[in-house]
Amino acid sequence: MTYENIILEQAGGIATLTINRPDKLNGLNLATLAEMLHAVQAVRDDEDARVLVLTGAGRGFSSGADLSSIGDDISSGKADAGKMLETHYNPLLENMMALNVPVITAVNGPAAGAGCSLALFGDFVIAADDAYFLQAFANIGLVPDMGSTWLLPRVVGRSRALEMMMLGEKIPASKALEWGMIYKVVPAAELMDAAAALAQRLGNGPTQAYAMIRQGVRDCMEHSLSDALKTERRNQMQASRTKDFMEGVTAFLGKRKPEFTGR
Repeated sequence: MTYENIILEQAGGIATLTINRPDKLNGLNLATLAEMLHAVQAVRDDEDARVLVLTGAGRGFSSGADLSSIGDDISSGKADAGKMLETHYNPLLENMMALNVPVITAVNGPAAGAGCSLALFGDFVIAADDAYFLQAFANIGLVPDMGSTWLLPRVVGRSRALEMMMLGEKIPASKALEWGMIYKVVPAAELMDAAAALAQRLGNGPTQAYAMIRQGVRDCMEHSLSDALKTERRNQMQASRTKDFMEGVTAFLGKRKPEFTGR
């Protein structure tokens, strides 16, 4: 597939997906979402890919939904943003969350609306010091979507989640770090280097264990302690049968650094 709105690159096991609509502040229209879904599925099917880095071109991560693309429907009163969630936004998020590789989001500038949701669903969110996060939905008479109402109360608590969603004010990167929303803040000029360094570290790690960790956390957030213990038991059985586990133990006993292969 030839991409017009994104760039997908893969080098050394690190896949980088860049939303490439800088003139629209990387606004998400249906064509862009379709390309992003295709790219995420390509990463899923690529046996050499061990990390996904998601970022935006130009001066922003993503301004969220490109409202100009549905202008006619809005003016006629026939807009159905819920349908677009069902057909485009939600499948992208579900496929991204189901990946068997860690996801790093490198947030440059604004991450607003659906762009905010997309950014915060990274396993590791690295933000430039001039970045900000904005739940902009209420500002235009909509409700948060793309998983925001599920994720934010779990990450920052009910009060702060409601503050973001109902007041619709920018949360600077520094405050996002203070609130525990993100992993790290770095100078803007160092953002992609920081993301690349973390991607390299994860790319050299036990890929199968990482996959079970990220899926196990998601499952256990929804279930009881007893269910979580069963999930951990199942995952530990699978992890202990990988070549990476054998390498990890051998390296530990030999007092050397392990060389994981993701197998």
